[in-house]
Amino acid sequence: MPSAGSPPARRRSASALRRPTAGALAAALAGTLLAVLPTTAAQAAETLLSQGRTATASTLEGAVFPASAAVDGDFGTRWSSQWADPQWLQVDLGASRQLSRAVLTWEAAYGRSYEIQASDDGTSWRTVTAVTAGDGGTDEVTLSGTGRYVRMNGLARGTGYGYSLWEFQVYGSTDSTGPQLPGGGDLGPNVHVFDPSTPGLQAKLDAVFQQQESAQFGAGRHAFLLKPGTYNGLNAQLGFYTQIAGLGVRPDDTTINGDVTVDAGWFNGNATQNFWRGAEGLALNPVNGTDRWAVSQASSFRRMHVKGGLNLAPNGYGWASGGYIADSKIDGQIGNYSQQQWYTRDSSIGGWSNSVWNQVFSGTEGAPATAFPEPRYTTLDTTPISREKPYLIWEDNQYKVFSPAKRTNARGTTWANGTPQGEKIPLTQFYVVKPGTTAATMNQAVQQGLHLLFTPGVYHVDRPIEINRAGTVVLGLGLATIIPDNGVAAMKVADVDGVRLAGFLVDAGPVNSPVLLEIGPQGSGADHAANPTTVQDVYIRIGGAGPGKATTSMVVNSDDVIVDHTWVWRADHGEGVGWETNRADYGVRVNGDDVLATGLFVEHFNKYDVEWYGERGRTIFFQNEKAYDAPNQAAIQNGTTKGYAAYRVDDSVNTHEGWGLGSYCYYNVDPTIRQDHGFKAPVKPGVRFHSLLTVSLGGNGQFNHVINDVGAPTEGTSTIPSTVVHFP
Repeated sequence: MPSAGSPPARRRSASALRRPTAGALAAALAGTLLAVLPTTAAQAAETLLSQGRTATASTLEGAVFPASAAVDGDFGTRWSSQWADPQWLQVDLGASRQLSRAVLTWEAAYGRSYEIQASDDGTSWRTVTAVTAGDGGTDEVTLSGTGRYVRMNGLARGTGYGYSLWEFQVYGSTDSTGPQLPGGGDLGPNVHVFDPSTPGLQAKLDAVFQQQESAQFGAGRHAFLLKPGTYNGLNAQLGFYTQIAGLGVRPDDTTINGDVTVDAGWFNGNATQNFWRGAEGLALNPVNGTDRWAVSQASSFRRMHVKGGLNLAPNGYGWASGGYIADSKIDGQIGNYSQQQWYTRDSSIGGWSNSVWNQVFSGTEGAPATAFPEPRYTTLDTTPISREKPYLIWEDNQYKVFSPAKRTNARGTTWANGTPQGEKIPLTQFYVVKPGTTAATMNQAVQQGLHLLFTPGVYHVDRPIEINRAGTVVLGLGLATIIPDNGVAAMKVADVDGVRLAGFLVDAGPVNSPVLLEIGPQGSGADHAANPTTVQDVYIRIGGAGPGKATTSMVVNSDDVIVDHTWVWRADHGEGVGWETNRADYGVRVNGDDVLATGLFVEHFNKYDVEWYGERGRTIFFQNEKAYDAPNQAAIQNGTTKGYAAYRVDDSVNTHEGWGLGSYCYYNVDPTIRQDHGFKAPVKPGVRFHSLLTVSLGGNGQFNHVINDVGAPTEGTSTIPSTVVHFP
């Protein structure tokens, strides 16, 4: 992982000096293809086990030759070691497998003498076969036995260079050598499933709300799932870590004649801490014509049909600090009122009132036209790429997960004009994760070919959850929470197509994790444009519920990822909070190309909140507060620059664009602190921003500029934004 201010390893073509000619490479590829053709019925059953798996190596010749390049299926990328003996390259198959053979496609720098070794734990190795007179090109070697880890252990090089492999392919059986895990099953005690004839729904809603209304850092987690039908006279008040969802494919399949309500009575009418809750897939006929949804960060409103108006402010119109609507239809007007910022995507609304600081719309029918800086509306006619969050449905007397299809240049909902497009996956193809399940079991389930459905609860993991199979869905219910122990990552995703992460919270543990959520290993470079990985309603927290530390919260190394509504938060209140107590230097780092963020909330990190190194990145809506608790100016001094930008695009980037980005400061420990700017970006024709603002909250600290040295300084205590309409 690169240090702050330094560009990470990027994918580049190999040196022309040592790359074989096109004819030689074609011959090598042809040889490989011939070598892997099955010749017997028994061979036909074998599978390529290594592609896309996690690979590591003893050394790298340079950062542009990562270990992952030897297992990515691309014969134009390679791993290359330093110029010394011995060296090794190993791949983790994810589970113990029956091995049959390995195919090594060498670059001009090859291994003359090497071993193929296997291991069950990555520590104790046994030699499966040995090559003593290798001559480069393509080597195919027979393997026998089992192992989870397989490595090429190079003993003697064939040239003065290092070891260099275009591809290291390990074949064998997909059958795990351990017992098979079952798919499906019950959803546990904290998933409350009702149909219209089931008694006691209001009483259960009220009982859970009483527990969860003010339990901001509690352990309770709940999901209410309503089967299709009509429910009369309900008022579903939602507290912390509570989700309510209809189980129809379309919102109108499940109708509540009543309300789904979030208010702020627990906090004296202030909704700025109404976090971590969600409503999905319901049609509402509000009792008084308008539903109240007074939330702040990490609260999603998806696939909802409000047959009336929607009020985003608490009773008494106290402050609220931003939220998110997607794939929803609001027949009446949305009353923004005191909401400081909001993002609405791919929806239909009857109107919008007020603007406060930063209201952003993309692909939303009925949205107000762009008028920034006054009123502060930023509107895109369409959303460039979107794919809605997966969700549970009840159909054919069984649970299924509906995985919506990707849309380009989307506008309006997926469902208003018919049945949404997508795939229905039976729950029997999911491993239902319950509290007490280990990361090893989860990883085994993924390797078996199962998806993961987390039931509401808190999960401690002693190793990363490894999502290394293309198309895997990881869906959380009731804000299921993952806590990594002993400084490990909570989850790592391989550089594969179409992984869907949705609906869970990652909470940092007390031992510092270098990274909490990693999308693709460093050096990822596969093209996922046709089937991107998505990260939706996935939230990350450092501190608040107790001491927590992480160097970088989320790292996106893969290309074409869509990050759709996330709140990455270093806590400013709660337990385990202090400048060094919950130290977290960086929020989100994007190394991959063509990454799109829609609804990016990142706050309070000790250094940069967002750093972007990948090309052609785009962000639609960004909300940020700088860390409140900086003890003095020196604590945030960044070389000769005062403070770390909230959102920094690296100087190496040539193309980047953002719409509707805001950063606020509230240096309440030392109100004399000044930030040179909220945003930092290279001045290039391809780097463009629209509707930028910085705000000093009550004069607690000030910004000298908005972006680079552009934009007027904030001043005084009146909390008036400084704005830049377009940059450059």
